[in-house]
Amino acid sequence: MERAKASPAIPRAPSLPMNSIWRTIRGYILWSYERGSLHYDVMVTLILLFVFLSPNWINFKDKPIERVPHQTGVVIQPDGGGGFIYQIEASALSASDEAGLRRQMLAIIEPITGAAAISKYEPVKDKSGHVQSYKVWVQKE
Repeated sequence: MERAKASPAIPRAPSLPMNSIWRTIRGYILWSYERGSLHYDVMVTLILLFVFLSPNWINFKDKPIERVPHQTGVVIQPDGGGGFIYQIEASALSASDEAGLRRQMLAIIEPITGAAAISKYEPVKDKSGHVQSYKVWVQKE
């Protein structure tokens, strides 16, 4: 007796529109479309829209940091003899003795000018006699 092999014939499932949608999405994710094709142009357009329009709706909190190059206000003027006169605010200096003042003045001046030596300095006072700033004559080394 011959036996017939009975295998249920499963008809091929009709192609669903979801398959083509997933194929398209996979192509976008893997960037598999050729340059100049419609899908490539759509991807590039979406990227450009994100770059140019997202700052309008998304707060990235990316503001520049306000930086003061030096913690003190320093005014620099040439002295006419090859050196410079630096005017340093008195509030930037806390030392009370002369050696401490010179060290602090050099610590403020050297990042601006490099290696230098203080020739002399004099306090600049207001009408009531309070020291407002110091004029410092500096020679570069």
